Amino acid sequence: MTNSNVRSSNTVAKDFLSSVVVFLTALPLCMGISLASGAPVEAGLITGIVGGILVGILSGSSFQVSGPAAGLSVLVLEYIQSHGLASLGLVLIGAGLLQVIGGVMRVGQMFRAVSPAVVNGMLSGIGLLIIVGQFLVMLGHSPKSSGFASIAAMPAALSAFVEHAREGAGADEHSSFIAGLLGLATIAIMLAWKKVVPKTLHVIPAPLVAIVAVTAYAVATSSPVHYVNVPTNIFASLSLPDFSAISKIGVGPLLENIFAFALIASAETLLSANAVDRLHKGPRCKYDRELIAQGVGNAVCGLVGGLPMTGVIARSSVNVHAGARTRMSAIFHGIWILLFVSFFPSVLKMVPVSCLAALLVVTGAKLIDMTGVRKLWGYGKKLVGIYAATVVCIISTDLLTGVMLGVALSILKLIYSMSRLDVAVVKEPPNKVSLRLTGSATFISLPKLAGTLESLPPDCDLHVCLERLDYLDHACLELLMDWKDQHESTGGTLVIDWGEIQAAFKYKTRRQRTLSAFSSSSSDSSSERELVAPH
Repeated sequence: MTNSNVRSSNTVAKDFLSSVVVFLTALPLCMGISLASGAPVEAGLITGIVGGILVGILSGSSFQVSGPAAGLSVLVLEYIQSHGLASLGLVLIGAGLLQVIGGVMRVGQMFRAVSPAVVNGMLSGIGLLIIVGQFLVMLGHSPKSSGFASIAAMPAALSAFVEHAREGAGADEHSSFIAGLLGLATIAIMLAWKKVVPKTLHVIPAPLVAIVAVTAYAVATSSPVHYVNVPTNIFASLSLPDFSAISKIGVGPLLENIFAFALIASAETLLSANAVDRLHKGPRCKYDRELIAQGVGNAVCGLVGGLPMTGVIARSSVNVHAGARTRMSAIFHGIWILLFVSFFPSVLKMVPVSCLAALLVVTGAKLIDMTGVRKLWGYGKKLVGIYAATVVCIISTDLLTGVMLGVALSILKLIYSMSRLDVAVVKEPPNKVSLRLTGSATFISLPKLAGTLESLPPDCDLHVCLERLDYLDHACLELLMDWKDQHESTGGTLVIDWGEIQAAFKYKTRRQRTLSAFSSSSSDSSSERELVAPH
């Protein structure tokens, strides 16, 4: 056997094994995200199949795994509660087409320009909504329509759980209390798995261990809780979207939801792809191709009754760490989901709903990246403020409004930073003046700089310090050059300390022209003024 054949066999074996691990991770998440979205379990499973097989084939990333995303569950729940499940397919078809158009127009890279403060705020806001919403479900209560409603219902739910715990044996009669115990046990197993077992067993996903263990206990004890409702044949539930819903919902609200789904799904997918690229040394993601693949996948899910999909970091990181070598791992994992739901649907009916809710509580907590928040703090309090405003707005209103607010605040911060110029004038006897510029010297701050220069004594020895400038544009540079000639004609002198601003001069010829403009008087003009140029 040749070396190439050996490498090929090795690759197939690695992809096969990693796909099994990803499948075991994805299966409970597909069901849990369906419940969190207010949709039937089969809708999430269908999305997992389409995301694995179809998007896996078309994907621009060799390692990213696609499927129903926790990040979109809040948006889907709000839509289903407002407009019903039947019309969700229309939104997915529209959002998918928008994604395909975006990929063809090569706008995939633009999503990388979103401020990390907004991205972290979006993920944290989604994580908090999932935690409070699914914690109620874990305790045996129905999900609420908004984040505030879930937070408001939390004290009563916790109080009832504690009260039932105090009742002791009588608590066995309360299904909500039993559901809460099963959920807490699921969380405890997931958190303790990697800390307790040997490293050789870490390849087995903690969510799978927790779901299997708690499900086995619930079935063995015939626990009086709600179990997952899965049809014997999930493919019998495939249905075309309700096109008549357009007249009921209205074109405006429908387009608004299409835009929101497309924007958030694309951002989550491409940011996830960016994060996955940091986990491996293989081929980099082709963002526009990935956007097209996601669009095709979402459109197909809309046609067959699935949930919206994105590329997801949790399953993708498992894929990389499990040793995947090519996109075949993601494709295989979709095939395993298809085979499992086709031949073993009765197994899924044994899973308690509270177990899946607990799984999503842990998933929501992982979306809150406090390390990322600490990094934002290192870059300034304003970024943390944008993060906090995004989180609060998402919880109090909706996902799209929160993201748009974060983007708007980021743009305002950029405008403020680019227009902020501090000019400090320090006079020293007998006739010396230091002009220290801090911030960004742009055309916006031109009047301020010009006014300061005109207020200086006409015959002073001026030292202009630029080392604290972040940016110097052409307009301000021209102002200094023009003012220099006027100032020297009145007997003054000029010294410019460039500091790090030399980065503003990209080409050597441009630097030479600038230096010539400042030293064109005569060969001995250095006795009259000094120019400290970039080295």
